[in-house]
Amino acid sequence: MTAYGRGEPPPPPEPLDTPTVDAHTHLDATGATDAEGVRAAMDRAAKVGIIGAVTVADDLASARWVVQAAHWDERVVAAVALHPTRTAGIGDAEHAEIAALAADPRVVAVGETGLDYYWDYSPPADQQASFRRHIELAKRLGKPLMIHDRDAHDDVLRILDEEGAPETVVFHCFSGDAAMARTCVDAGYVLSFAGPVTFKNSHALQEAAVLVPDGQFLVETDAPFLTPHPHRGKANEPYCLPWTVRALAALRGTTADAVADSTRRTAQRVFGSAALSVTME
Repeated sequence: MTAYGRGEPPPPPEPLDTPTVDAHTHLDATGATDAEGVRAAMDRAAKVGIIGAVTVADDLASARWVVQAAHWDERVVAAVALHPTRTAGIGDAEHAEIAALAADPRVVAVGETGLDYYWDYSPPADQQASFRRHIELAKRLGKPLMIHDRDAHDDVLRILDEEGAPETVVFHCFSGDAAMARTCVDAGYVLSFAGPVTFKNSHALQEAAVLVPDGQFLVETDAPFLTPHPHRGKANEPYCLPWTVRALAALRGTTADAVADSTRRTAQRVFGSAALSVTME
């Protein structure tokens, strides 16, 4: 299987002895476009200790699909929202459909939403308006808010303060430095780390990853993007997560078992789904 023209995926990593959960992936974008593909991707993940995954939408079509996927396989749950780069000209009808999809019991978070000032696809005003609506939706449904934040740290934090953050906020693929991590930790937010924390030049991100306490951090692939070292640039899937787990363990001066156990427990608490309580055979 290939994803986004990235060539063949890497060989499987050494399996984890302690299972964990991929807190953010895009199964449809990895090529798992039907029930059989989803099961196959999760079977590959299970062989290396990844017992569950949150598959995340970025537009309406993807939101419809991830809800289906979460009903196809008990190891999969969903998050739905409009990605900030997909918010140009979006109005009431689109947000109403997102709200209806988000109410599905297999949807465990509103996301990914937030701000992206790196890409010039959606005006900042449209992004911010959509972000505020997603914050309100998460609070109304009592579900976690899953944030995409790229080159927009100050505005993301400001809008959360202005709107009042939901009870649970997850910064997907956290990209800030140690100072921002401290701000987020003090606010009670959960930080999710992906492949970039394994990259050799990610010094500020690695400093941030060290200081986040157990119970406030997750691990994710963001597949098919951000494949961890030593396979950076290749296609990514949930089965690639053990490389990130082991890199975080080395940074934090602990074991892969400890990181896997902590992040699994946090995922189960944050997303509150029996689907993420599956154990390894």
